[in-house]
Formats: sequence, structure tokens, C-alpha cells
Amino acid sequence: MNPPRRTKFYLDKQNKKWMGVCAGIADYTGLDVTIIRIGFVILTVLGSGLAVLAYMLIAWMAPVKPRELNEQSPEDAKFWQGVRASPTRTVRDVRSRFREIDRRLADVETYVTSSNSRLAREIEQLR
Repeated sequence: MNPPRRTKFYLDKQNKKWMGVCAGIADYTGLDVTIIRIGFVILTVLGSGLAVLAYMLIAWMAPVKPRELNEQSPEDAKFWQGVRASPTRTVRDVRSRFREIDRRLADVETYVTSSNSRLAREIEQLR
């Protein structure tokens, strides 16, 4: 079985008030669920009922969030929200982090493998 896609929109039944649509939108976008709910209420009051129809349509069509995604850490959740918002920026950030780690590792390797007599003496003293 394939693992659930983390970049897909799901209804969030764990944090729901009614059907989980607003909680799902908040989880997908990274916005606070209260802001989404207040916005929906304002759209419902000021609109012609189209917001309620859209809500029902989304609740009917969207899949429920899989249990595996509810058990992720807050750091992972924030990362995947960034991926959904801007995949290219996220890839660029990950690449730059790996480049920085690679550069630091190369510096450590250069330091350790260079002819550093002080380091060699310290290692010999430890033996």
C-alpha cells in the first residue's frame, strides 16, 4: 500500500468542529483554524449561501486525513505546509542546508587530515 501524500488536502476530523473542512484548510495552509472559521462565518453571513454550498461540497469530496499524518511532529507538519505553499522554495532551502552541512564537513575533514602536529600530539596523549 502506498503511504499517504503529505501535499494533498484532507479533512481534519481530529480537530473538527462540524465536518473538518475548516480544520483541513487550516492544516493545509498553515493558518490558524480560528481565522479560517471566522472567515467562513463572515462569508456565510455576507454571502448568498454559496459558502455553505462550497463547504458541503468540499466535505463530500475531500478524503479524511489518514491516521499516520496525525502522528507527525510539529516540525514535520510545518515543513510539509511549506512544501505545499512553495515547493521550489522548500527544495532550495533543503539544498542550501545540505550545501552548508557539506561545507562544514569538508572543513572538519581538512582539519583532521592536515598535518596538524598539535592535534597529533593530543591524540597520542590520549592513547
